[in-house]
Amino acid sequence: MSFILSEYLPILIFIFIGFGMAVGMTIIPFVIGESKPDKEKLSSYECGFEAFDDARGRFDVRFYLVAILFIIFDLEVAFLFPWAVSLGNIGIFGFWSMIIFLFFLTIGFIYEWKKGALEWE
Repeated sequence: MSFILSEYLPILIFIFIGFGMAVGMTIIPFVIGESKPDKEKLSSYECGFEAFDDARGRFDVRFYLVAILFIIFDLEVAFLFPWAVSLGNIGIFGFWSMIIFLFFLTIGFIYEWKKGALEWE
């Protein structure tokens, strides 16, 4: 029984080290970091508008466009990983299928680029 438990000891040590590093990396910035909040640091910066405003306000269509572009290219990467792993098994047909897929995505990206979808004013 002790032999079986000794095989799990490296895993337990790994978990404790990982937990210790996560806690340390969370606490150390609060201990050694400077905190000088001002109006700019406390303002909303992620979405481009005030966070505590009317909930029925209109959004700019560019927010949705950026979200859709992110989803499209995120899905591209989600298809590339399994394809790269199984490339040896799927053969030349699988290779050219992905090349055609990437070609169409590249055409779409160039179209969006030329239309100015990636420009932020």
